[in-house]
Amino acid sequence: MAQFTVNTQRFDPYKNFKFRLKWDGRYVAGVSKVSALKRTTEVIDHRSGGDPSTVVRAPGQSKYEAITLERGVTHDRDFEQWANKVWNLGAGMGAEVSLRDFRKDIILELYNESGQLAVAYNIYRCWVSEYQALPELDASGNAVAIQTLKLENEGWVRDVAVTEPSEPVYTVPE
Repeated sequence: MAQFTVNTQRFDPYKNFKFRLKWDGRYVAGVSKVSALKRTTEVIDHRSGGDPSTVVRAPGQSKYEAITLERGVTHDRDFEQWANKVWNLGAGMGAEVSLRDFRKDIILELYNESGQLAVAYNIYRCWVSEYQALPELDASGNAVAIQTLKLENEGWVRDVAVTEPSEPVYTVPE
């Protein structure tokens, strides 16, 4: 069976380095890394007293792993502003948490090598459980300062409206 129905000549799966993240209807600047989308379903073992000495396994509750976003430190305040909706130090009694809008639905898009949208996932009811504004700083180091956002979520689904794009064929000029 072909892995690609539109681009039957394609053999390789999509690469992991072309992606974009969207929330509040706009793309988030500078995200350089997104952790895996992972779902785990608990296993429930049970058996009836009259059954042979074997255990029957059934699916239990499913949970979705938190998603971690990374990007270089810049003047864009999107990470900080969302994190402050969950806990805003000094906001005053009763105003530390923005109960009305601390959760967001986000969209994760994966692109092919030509920059065409290939796969998208809708991730639901995310909220910030961990925010790192600055990394450890090192005067002897030589690295980009990275900030991180850890997002709890209540599930994700693939956006089936995003279908395999027809990839362009490039010819080499003679």
